[in-house]
Amino acid sequence: MVSIVMSIILMLAACGSQTTTKSDQAESVELTISAAASLTDALNELKAVYEKQHTNVKLNFNYGASGALQRQIEQGAPADLFISASNSVLKSLEKKGFVKDGSPLLLNELVVVVPASGGADIKQLDDLKGDSIKKLAIGIPDSVPAGKYAQEALTNQKLWDGLQAKLVQAKDVRQVLQYVATGNADAGFVYKTDALSTNETKIAFTVDAALHSPITYPIGLVSSTSHEEEARQLYDYLKTEPALKIMEKYGFKRAN
Repeated sequence: MVSIVMSIILMLAACGSQTTTKSDQAESVELTISAAASLTDALNELKAVYEKQHTNVKLNFNYGASGALQRQIEQGAPADLFISASNSVLKSLEKKGFVKDGSPLLLNELVVVVPASGGADIKQLDDLKGDSIKKLAIGIPDSVPAGKYAQEALTNQKLWDGLQAKLVQAKDVRQVLQYVATGNADAGFVYKTDALSTNETKIAFTVDAALHSPITYPIGLVSSTSHEEEARQLYDYLKTEPALKIMEKYGFKRAN
């Protein structure tokens, strides 16, 4: 009789142990955040801070050009949050139902960079026509918002057509930086935040903001997320004072 009772107790204990294990597994969540490449450094720092405060959550970042990330989301790539470098990209996804609750998060500036050592002495867009600039790096305007902003500025300054022979197109702003840093381009258009991330290039000048659309970084929840509660918690956290201070450290400005 005693042995039967002990067996029952052991069975119940085993069941309880299994239940706890399953519960623990259910509480562990991985979130995928598709984000503009220019956010890489700031979000990597935020990842460490957030995961320390939310031990059951792991953040996975998918960095790239906003237009390319848009296509991935439309094609069903897994994502829980999207942070774009283009308001129009996020609005398009929101209109199609792929993203919801879009709202502005950050602001940025467009600058022209040259190699840190021996770079051309240029101070304005018109200087890009000079002989010192033989190759000019720019993000692909159709998919890279920084490239689109640069195209707008050059078009408004009546320089776009005349500079076509010099243009070297890149898949994102980080590749533009790489082209300039390695001497594969004499100058390039990037965000101020990217320019501040390296010592291999330097800012030649800031592009007049009146020449292009406002550089806004909106954030939105991906409608197909299977972790909406945790995704929304991260969405809210990114708008808090501690998170915004980290973003500002990398050169971003608050949208609100």
